[in-house]
Amino acid sequence: MTAYTFYRSMTMFLILLPAGLLYPVYKKMDLKRERTRQLGLQFKEAILVLASFLGAGYSLENGLAMSVAELEGLYGKEGMITREFTILSAGVRMNRQPEQLLMEFGSRSGLEDVDNFAQVFAAARRSGGELVEIIHYTAGIIRDKVQVQEEIHTMTASRVFEQKIMNGIPFLIILYIDFTSPGFFRVMYETVMGRCIMTACLAVYAGALVLAKKILEIEV
Repeated sequence: MTAYTFYRSMTMFLILLPAGLLYPVYKKMDLKRERTRQLGLQFKEAILVLASFLGAGYSLENGLAMSVAELEGLYGKEGMITREFTILSAGVRMNRQPEQLLMEFGSRSGLEDVDNFAQVFAAARRSGGELVEIIHYTAGIIRDKVQVQEEIHTMTASRVFEQKIMNGIPFLIILYIDFTSPGFFRVMYETVMGRCIMTACLAVYAGALVLAKKILEIEV
């Protein structure tokens, strides 16, 4: 579509073809970001569940086991956070250090909240502080942060949809004029100056796509 709209050239189609083949890579990164966001939401709920069991007097091992059962009811046995907490529970039963297990979880998931929680958890165990209160406090901070992220995500969802519509507007305008007034853009495709102008337009369009995506990606 890009080669036809901006160049009407089979040569340019072949040149741009590798960029089109990279789309699955871009889409994979996009899906990974969404899975990470979903895992962050689930981690927030899991920490609150664990904190409630520890506050009720359960040991860490039993609290993790009870949390796994609770998470299975919320997200199913194949839920991302259910699998991760199952690994944590199994590791604790095998006498592995829970902070090390949490750090491995953070490394696998790429979630900053998990890494922060692991560091706080390790510090609390080393200092012999009130582990339950520290977990409750940390869980509250993570909950507030995730809530802010979700509020931003909700507020920008409509703008993301609008951006996707606007991405297709230049193509629709050019194709509509070309269909209703054949030959109107012929000079843009048959002269050196015209091809340079269309190349510049394509560069501006690509820059606008990148800029719009950067504007809509708000980090907390």
